[in-house]
Amino acid sequence: MSDVLELVEARLRTALGEPDARAAITFLGTDRIEVLRFVDGEVVRYATLGMSARPMTDPAGPSPDHHPSASPFAAPPSVVVADPLRGPRAELVLSVRAGRADTDKVLRPLAVLAASPQVEGVIVAPGASLDVGDPLWPGAPFTSVLVSAPGGLVADLELDEPMEPVRFLPLLPMTPNEAAWKRVHGAEALEARWLQQGTDLRDPLRRSVPLD
Repeated sequence: MSDVLELVEARLRTALGEPDARAAITFLGTDRIEVLRFVDGEVVRYATLGMSARPMTDPAGPSPDHHPSASPFAAPPSVVVADPLRGPRAELVLSVRAGRADTDKVLRPLAVLAASPQVEGVIVAPGASLDVGDPLWPGAPFTSVLVSAPGGLVADLELDEPMEPVRFLPLLPMTPNEAAWKRVHGAEALEARWLQQGTDLRDPLRRSVPLD
């Protein structure tokens, strides 16, 4: 586990430079999650470190060790036995414009999202919506984020087989109206609307994009 996180931090440093701050948060029953802050001119980036220590597991899937012909004493399909090696791995990256809001308060919400695979048994993947229930930072018009496709900012980190690569997933803050519209029309439609309107998705105080 520690070896994976060392490689992940090295990849973040290669792509984003040296972090100027970091915070560690531990939730009951979970591994420690760190959030690293990188400053690149007018943009501040926050990246989680710790989410990729374990592969994500689909709670609706069958146990990887279950077979229909297995002994009647074997675990039933409803029991999930997490594979310690196989499964998707990811970290989260949020980019915002500096100086417009107290965005450093996003550290705990980011750690909550990064811990969700361990706490809730969810698989975080592009196109998903993640909601923390409260503003991401003081005065933020966002309580949720859209998980975007990886590869643009930080390249995937290949690991030794059978482990899957670590993917660095960008997070795009959504207003409540955008989140509701996305649930109906889908992630691609919302991203297309943002693009059509020339939305500055890094603006920590931006308003909702027109959705009529």
